Amino acid sequence: MSNTKTYNLPILSNEGGLAAYLSQIKKFPMLDAEEEYMLAKNWKSTGNVKSAEKLVTSHLRLVAKIAMGYKGYGLPLNEMISEGNVGLMQAVKKFEPDKGFRLATYAMWWIKASIQEYILRSWSLVKIGTTTAQKKLFFNLKKIKNQIAPDTEGDLRNEDVKNIAERLDVSEKEVVSMNRRLAGKEHSLNAPIGEDGDEWQDWVIDQNMDQELKIAQQEEMEKRKDLLSESIKILKDREKEILYSRRLTDNPITLEELSKKFKISRERIRQIENKAFEKLQKHMLNSAKSKNLLPAN
Repeated sequence: MSNTKTYNLPILSNEGGLAAYLSQIKKFPMLDAEEEYMLAKNWKSTGNVKSAEKLVTSHLRLVAKIAMGYKGYGLPLNEMISEGNVGLMQAVKKFEPDKGFRLATYAMWWIKASIQEYILRSWSLVKIGTTTAQKKLFFNLKKIKNQIAPDTEGDLRNEDVKNIAERLDVSEKEVVSMNRRLAGKEHSLNAPIGEDGDEWQDWVIDQNMDQELKIAQQEEMEKRKDLLSESIKILKDREKEILYSRRLTDNPITLEELSKKFKISRERIRQIENKAFEKLQKHMLNSAKSKNLLPAN
């Protein structure tokens, strides 16, 4: 927080004050595109803190909405919201309105990054592992599990464990271990948030916020599709086909199937897949930063 401006924001001190905080931030009005642009230009050119403050407060609900998506990690929601707010302030600080994107689209990257960093620190890297693949497992297991085994409680079936391990390039043992850890941290959206008996899902149903988030997500997805279409061209035909078959489809093809098709070993298929993914990721990252779609270091 030392690298961010201090704004006059609603106080979020502890779980007991969470209901009051959520009620308070709903009072801040949404900004239309023109007003957001003018405030951002004013903040960028004059350093007017009041303009920056309006940009921040109008997006506090976005932070809370995103933070709620991480409730399954069993950490205090107020802490995740506070960390997300830090990310939002960083996004406002670096936002370039003349690039043509809405602040919500840009800020989502910062908000998610701040919350995920907090989660990683809290769970400790010793617990969840230090490799990129293990971190990917940590943040993607629940999503993939909901796709292939939505009604499963407790341990996953052996075939599901194998499927997930192949898709995320980790061992089956790591999948089982992570699933058990996360399963023990789940919390219900029906948990009360105040003395009046309001529930999380009551607060989440906010049509204005849903519309704002939906628009931002649509913009983000369109930009990412464009980046993917542009970046995929740098790959050779075989790299492209293997990457599509393994990472860019809802029903990935197994290493064994690709091994037979290309008449090379499974390990060679894995190597080509990983190399192609690294090339694609690097190109997309550089393009995204140049187009203001990702935070610049």
